[in-house]
Amino acid sequence: MFDIGWFYGYTIMVFGNANLLTMFLMGDLMNPLLRCILISLIVASCQAAHATNTSLAGLVKSLEGDVRVERNGQTITALPGSTLMQGDVIQTGSNGKVGLILYDDTVISMGFNSKIALDSFLFDPNEKQLSLVTRIFSGTMTYISGQIAKLAPSKARIETPYATIGSRGTHLFIKVEE
Repeated sequence: MFDIGWFYGYTIMVFGNANLLTMFLMGDLMNPLLRCILISLIVASCQAAHATNTSLAGLVKSLEGDVRVERNGQTITALPGSTLMQGDVIQTGSNGKVGLILYDDTVISMGFNSKIALDSFLFDPNEKQLSLVTRIFSGTMTYISGQIAKLAPSKARIETPYATIGSRGTHLFIKVEE
């Protein structure tokens, strides 16, 4: 369980029992100087967490059968809720299929014996940093475009061994045979 709160424009997430933090921030446990130090540390932690998670791309929503994620030379067995990062290669086995949701609301579904790469994913609309490049090596996939294709259509594309597909707010089905 977690609680979400806001402090001077920053989101604060507290996992577990938030009563101790709430009492602390309300002044029941410590003097104002120490309270300010704790708040500063929390805000700095939130900023650091955001800065280090810029390569996060999305998550595995659902899966069936054999689904693997290759990341930095290591192969990980995917589970529902597994995090996806820029640069990940997702592969399904002969009995595998998977549904992915990216943080810009793009939805990708992969069928049996399919392999795709999330070559580029940048989603920071406030800074106008938008990019989605997905490459399909083999198999089948459906793609429902998200916010990147709507906000910056020229920045969203799917690459196949034969052609590059620009996405302009569409729903696509792609099949690549080996």
